[in-house]
Amino acid sequence: MRVLIVEDEPILAMDLEDIIARDHDAECFLASTVEDSMSRIDSGIDFALLDIHLGPDGQTSLPVARELRRRNIPFCFISSCLSELPPSFGRVPKVAKPFEVRDISRVLTRVGFGS
Repeated sequence: MRVLIVEDEPILAMDLEDIIARDHDAECFLASTVEDSMSRIDSGIDFALLDIHLGPDGQTSLPVARELRRRNIPFCFISSCLSELPPSFGRVPKVAKPFEVRDISRVLTRVGFGS
């Protein structure tokens, strides 16, 4: 499984990478901008975890989510701002920050990548 982690906080991104690689035998790719995320999607992924807000410039991962949806690639939002999501993403799996390891495992299982 190839997982894209879109997160602008490096420590949190590395923690997620460790959890997913260790517990789900996955290859993880980190991105902190929309541009980097789109490039990684073009290279091929099976699943993505998306923080909503990416950095201080107001960038969000919503364009990434739309592209993932267009390509039928499963994804999950992981954020402390889940209430800010547009209604069109209401059925997308979500994990609230702060999260626990089991929260990540649950969402991966829900989308068919659980251990």
